[in-house]
Amino acid sequence: MKWSAVPYTAATALRRNLMRTLLTALGIVIGIGAVIAVVGLGQGASYQVEEQVNRLGQNVVLVFPEERQLGGDEPISTHRVNRLTVEDALAIEEEIPEVIAASPEVRSQRVVTYGNEYWHTPIYGQSAHYLQIRNWGIESGRMYTEEELENAETVAVIGQTVLDALFDGADPIGETIRVHGLPLRIIGVLEPKGMSLMGSVQDDLILVPYTTAFQRISGRTHAMVINTQVYDESAMDMAALKITDLLRERHGRASHQDDGFTIQTQEEVADAATETSRVMTVLLSTIAGISLFVGGIGIMNVMLVSVTERTREIGLRLALGARNRDVLSQFLFEAVILCLLGGLGGIVIGYASTEVIAVYAGWPALFSVHAMALAVSVSAAVGIFFGFYPAWKASRLDPIVALRQE
Repeated sequence: MKWSAVPYTAATALRRNLMRTLLTALGIVIGIGAVIAVVGLGQGASYQVEEQVNRLGQNVVLVFPEERQLGGDEPISTHRVNRLTVEDALAIEEEIPEVIAASPEVRSQRVVTYGNEYWHTPIYGQSAHYLQIRNWGIESGRMYTEEELENAETVAVIGQTVLDALFDGADPIGETIRVHGLPLRIIGVLEPKGMSLMGSVQDDLILVPYTTAFQRISGRTHAMVINTQVYDESAMDMAALKITDLLRERHGRASHQDDGFTIQTQEEVADAATETSRVMTVLLSTIAGISLFVGGIGIMNVMLVSVTERTREIGLRLALGARNRDVLSQFLFEAVILCLLGGLGGIVIGYASTEVIAVYAGWPALFSVHAMALAVSVSAAVGIFFGFYPAWKASRLDPIVALRQE
């Protein structure tokens, strides 16, 4: 039999029992659909992580006070082992050459009112360098100045969510909002920032000078985190080491004591988020692999049944001069065609389901020609792997024995 006739013969054999062919291919459809969804969502997740890390700022190093859980017979509570101060932030900015800006942060959740409108939002006390550290722009108005920071003036810069909630799109510059009776004059509106790596809305906030926050709003005396910016990405590790040495010295930590604070670089934040995304991708890929394996077993099962049903046909072909490799190639082609049909259906199903998931989850999905080529290749490989044994079994039949088969 000519090689060019093999695909036609195989397709003709599959058309004889179309319903069984479609049901057999269904396992591959599900498996390939899962592969397409995993690849699309995985690439979308990587893109989203990269975007969110960029939104975190530029060359950012974060310093957190260490927290420990107290338990035992008492209810579990959290306390800070060490406390970071405004003076710590100023020392970091002044004494470490790699650091170009540092901002102590204090935040509190408060109800903000404007006329008859009110909104529950976090209020962040920051330095005037905060927007530079976070690589964040002003949409309208301005950021507070160093002079306003030193004088603890009651000025505020609001995010887009607060703007929409209190002003419904109207110009808020120069208007006064109130936080527990304290008037805050709005001097600026932040550019939209979107979601953070932790899934929170970054636009839902109000920025005030940290002096104002400490003295008039939060009631706290210590920073909850110190945001720092390093001049270059290559200097981040060195800056983290110097910050550690400086804070240990300032807080009188002995050599046998731990730091009492935690330092996290932007690269570490990105690595943690990427690792989470990678674990999810591996998990979903495993599920997709299992689906493909189950689909492949279904292909093998149906092909074995087909060989049994067509034993006399195979014997007749062999008796009329067909070679063993002709029978082998025909049944192998049937398995591959089954899997390719499933692969094409899986691409369509995977693409559609991923778009639906992306819309409902707010998660971007990215598709590539490589992913589709991979899906087709995997389909063909599954067909060859699981279809070889039934094809080999068919090709090894004795024509005399096969023709006697009822």
